[in-house]
Amino acid sequence: ALGRGLGVCSTPGCRAVLGEPLGTPERPPALTPGQWQLLTELLHHDPATPELGAVLAPDGSTVALGPVLAGIEAGLRSGGFGRPLPTLDPPADPLLAVTITEALGTSFLLAQGGDHNATALGPGGCWDDVENPQNYTLRGPPSPVPDPVAIGAMDGAVLGARLARGPLPVAELLRGYYGTVNGSEAGRPPSSYRRRNFGALAGQGRLEKEVAAVLELLRTLSPTSGLLRDVGTQEVAAVAQRAAREFSANYVECPAITPRCLWGARPYRGTPALLQPPLGSVFLHHTLEPSRPCQSFSACAHAMRDMQRFHQDTRGWDDIGYSFVVGSDGYLYEGRGWHWVGAHTKGYNTQGFGIGIVGDFTATLPDPDTLALVRDELLPCAIRFGHIRPDFILRGHRQLGHTDCPGNALFQEIQSWPGFQ
Repeated sequence: ALGRGLGVCSTPGCRAVLGEPLGTPERPPALTPGQWQLLTELLHHDPATPELGAVLAPDGSTVALGPVLAGIEAGLRSGGFGRPLPTLDPPADPLLAVTITEALGTSFLLAQGGDHNATALGPGGCWDDVENPQNYTLRGPPSPVPDPVAIGAMDGAVLGARLARGPLPVAELLRGYYGTVNGSEAGRPPSSYRRRNFGALAGQGRLEKEVAAVLELLRTLSPTSGLLRDVGTQEVAAVAQRAAREFSANYVECPAITPRCLWGARPYRGTPALLQPPLGSVFLHHTLEPSRPCQSFSACAHAMRDMQRFHQDTRGWDDIGYSFVVGSDGYLYEGRGWHWVGAHTKGYNTQGFGIGIVGDFTATLPDPDTLALVRDELLPCAIRFGHIRPDFILRGHRQLGHTDCPGNALFQEIQSWPGFQ
């Protein structure tokens, strides 16, 4: 009720599903004035400043609260808690409508009608201080679906679907989902599987169908009926297809990469050299230090800062050497990234990307999900987006230098992977 009164779910489609807000709520007695002020700032919705109303979650993702709360309310109500949800005409999935499909459909509709440079998704952004985050800044002009809204929408849909199966305390649900009850090393939080779980809930085909359905619903509502006045059914279908395809490619099918600003990277020293993609090789490493896999965002971000410090201050390199580093928290961490020559495989740095997995894998392997993240998600997506060639060669670091890297156990494992020579 607080979120709704402050403008969360203020769009025509969302109001058609959840109803009109009750008006601006007063401070509940359980909240201090300071807590109340924080909540009103977090939940006050202003489409012109989408970086407000986003929080840094314990799993390291930046989440817009609006679609999370809308999904939670839709899930609770469809699960029998509170007023039942209305039957929409034309029919559309109410949970997906309040979390993602209305935002996605209108965003792609507006981008189609705007200039050629208009984008319908993104951008991401950065926090001012990863240890004590206060301010979040988007890294470019916002679309109606910047990254935090996309992430919040997936979370809202996944959490709403869970609540639709039967109510449980929301605080308990959120703590479990974002990993704050797991202990920092007790395993990946469920939120790190959001892409897979959202894909199972609303794969590209279902998403396309629901975007088209919600756009037809918006024809019947004010003021969006004007937006769709000259848009035919075939055009709606084309918008829905493009929206579902691009959303799936950006947020569902490929793994999330934590940018440098989010793990607290120092600046690059000197002038980086550009790579010339697509590259023909991928070189796999283990970090050795830290020797234990990192299983939380805070532990992995700390490991990244330690490695960068060692590479810059002790080794005298310009930056952390790896192109990307893989944590056992379900995320990839950007090192030199896709565009810049690394310092990972001496003599071969311009020819391929260096992927390091946090841990010592001399005697043990990374967990199966971490292996699958590299083998089944990162490498196919790198081909799809033109970073590596389809006929790329995968090698362990030891094949190209005097080293035990990537450890006996991991080296044995990758010999069965596509591309290994």
